[in-house]
Amino acid sequence: MTVEGTTERVLRLLALLQRRSSWTAAELAAELAVTDRSVRRDVERLRALGYPVHAAAGVGGGYRLGAGTRLPPLLLDDEEAIATAVSLRMASGGTVTGAGEAALRALAKLDQVMPPRLREEVRAVHGATDTLVGPGVEVDAEVLVTLARACRDAVRVRFRYAGRGGAERERLVEPVRMVATARRWYLMAWDVDRGDWRTFRLDRMRGTEATTWHFRPREHPDPVAYVQRAVTGAPYRHLARVRLRADPGQVRELVPPQVGRVEDDGGGWCLLVTGGDDLDWLAVHVSRLGFDAEILDPPELREAAARLARRLARMSETL
Repeated sequence: MTVEGTTERVLRLLALLQRRSSWTAAELAAELAVTDRSVRRDVERLRALGYPVHAAAGVGGGYRLGAGTRLPPLLLDDEEAIATAVSLRMASGGTVTGAGEAALRALAKLDQVMPPRLREEVRAVHGATDTLVGPGVEVDAEVLVTLARACRDAVRVRFRYAGRGGAERERLVEPVRMVATARRWYLMAWDVDRGDWRTFRLDRMRGTEATTWHFRPREHPDPVAYVQRAVTGAPYRHLARVRLRADPGQVRELVPPQVGRVEDDGGGWCLLVTGGDDLDWLAVHVSRLGFDAEILDPPELREAAARLARRLARMSETL
């Protein structure tokens, strides 16, 4: 038999072992239309490739695929590939810590090797499915996959980006990392035209496409910290800095990372940096945290806190 024929038979054997927990040598030989001796040789070939195929002798014995020290390649039939891809698309926008990013990496790998006919099946299933999720902003899975590949392969990406005013401009960037918050997806990238690091909301991107231009990765800030600074301060009219008499961990349990940045300030105090368009709203939310607080800036926030205190005092007098 040719090398190609042997390889095909070994892959068929692997698919059979992944399909069922245990097979006898006779059953495998019948499925593959070979002798028991050929089955034993093919099993040794799989073991040499890192697949832990266990064998048990005697009545009731046979071959089974066990767990090894590393994950070998998996073989998926059409239905399994479709089910896996659909599940990964849903998980990429999920709420389990770390699962979204891992699912996105796996989806990018699977989407790259999936035949076009199966890719269309996945898109059809995904497009016909709705899920009950939180008040987040939906992002096209195709954009996620495109950016995931571009980050991995270090290729430039071109897209039209809508600013806060709604006007769209074309951007050319060198993507580094995507960061997901509870409500949105962000891309940290080097803006080629502006010559600086920028943060982009994925739901504001249009016509996202990877170019063929590879770039040399440059040193960059920590993506999570960079995006957090951008989303907690830049979009708002007011940026507040407040010292709280509390452990940073206590405050982080109450303030999501996309809402505020919490730093240890020493001596039993921590620093909260958060933004908002309404100072009265900021005063209410800081007071609701329930900790002794010292407003550092802006001074107008202290005035808003004083107004809030007077209103609450008048409310308590009417009881």
